[in-house]
Amino acid sequence: MAAENSLASRLYRGEAGLNVVGRRKMWFTAAAVLVLIALASILIKGFNPGIEFAGGNSFQIPTSVGTMQQAEETAGESLSTAGAHVVTAQQVGGAGGSFYELRTTQLDQSQAETVRLDMAERFGIDANDISANRVSEAWGSQVTNRALLGLVIFIALVTAYLVLRFEWQMAVAAIFSLVMNLVLTAGIYSIVGFEVTPSTIIGFLTILGFALYDVVVVFDKVQENARGITANNNQTYGEAANLAVNQSLMRSVNTSVVALLPVGGILFIGAGLLGAGTLKDLGLVLFVGMAMAFITSITLATPLLVVLKNRDPRIQAHNKRVEARRANPVPAKEARTKAATAAAVDQDDEEPVPAEAGAALAGAAAPKVGARPAGKRSGGARGGRPGGGNRPGGGKRR
Repeated sequence: MAAENSLASRLYRGEAGLNVVGRRKMWFTAAAVLVLIALASILIKGFNPGIEFAGGNSFQIPTSVGTMQQAEETAGESLSTAGAHVVTAQQVGGAGGSFYELRTTQLDQSQAETVRLDMAERFGIDANDISANRVSEAWGSQVTNRALLGLVIFIALVTAYLVLRFEWQMAVAAIFSLVMNLVLTAGIYSIVGFEVTPSTIIGFLTILGFALYDVVVVFDKVQENARGITANNNQTYGEAANLAVNQSLMRSVNTSVVALLPVGGILFIGAGLLGAGTLKDLGLVLFVGMAMAFITSITLATPLLVVLKNRDPRIQAHNKRVEARRANPVPAKEARTKAATAAAVDQDDEEPVPAEAGAALAGAAAPKVGARPAGKRSGGARGGRPGGGNRPGGGKRR
């Protein structure tokens, strides 16, 4: 019995009774504070743009020179002579063809060549073993513009679908949750100082669909619970929506956990333990974005939907009827009491028949063995003889 009443069991059955919608003011206040912090960090601190967005140079050094830390320190000494420094360092490639890619601040062509020759001398390798490339910030701006265009088209198409599939209030709440997810994820990137690369932009576009998936699942349950809600006075729209959140909460948790586990493997095992730096940018934005998507879909989307629906005159009138019924339940109770009293009086009016009288009536009504049926005369004549009142032979009695 204890296991059946545990929180996990009640969550699976949708019986946890978590008051998510009722605490919407708390969720909105917390979201407003987090958004202000995120926007302040974005405006004041900004982002840490990668070489594709800020421009710079990259040097590929063979892994035979030593560890990546040793390569980064030696390269930093060469870069310091040109007034530059290493921005990021990662190992790229597989066995037999791997190398360290060091991304630095921007150098002109002559400075980059001087640094390359100095690195080769410090590492004790041939200068041709070190390759240098220059990356312009124009390429990163093109990626950003394309990503913004894709984001606008995606939001427009999703809004149209949600309006046709559900209703405009649900579309507004879903898009609000999506925008909040993007703003909070971007704020985390700004606060922590994660490097923004093209992989980060791709990750942002990837989490859009996941962020809307949870919202659509919850809204589908809300629509099911609220269908025909104005025809009865049992629950308000907010209570129906809160029940839908409880019923779909465990599904959202399972979906988020299953999605976060492989992404966490990419981030912590692939990029952290194995040193696959190319997976770090994509795994990081996916992990942060998916976690924020789960939180915003539960704590922001459905409460905002309830706020919008409560402005509908039909829903307002319905909620008032429900509250009035709960505030004054006496008339309904009196009606039930009167009906029960009347039924009891009707039963009392029917006097019970004594057992002796019942037995006498039963005995009087039962015919004796061999007796003729009551009310009938033999042959149907008054004289009791066969043939009615006629004598044998058909003569009449004088």
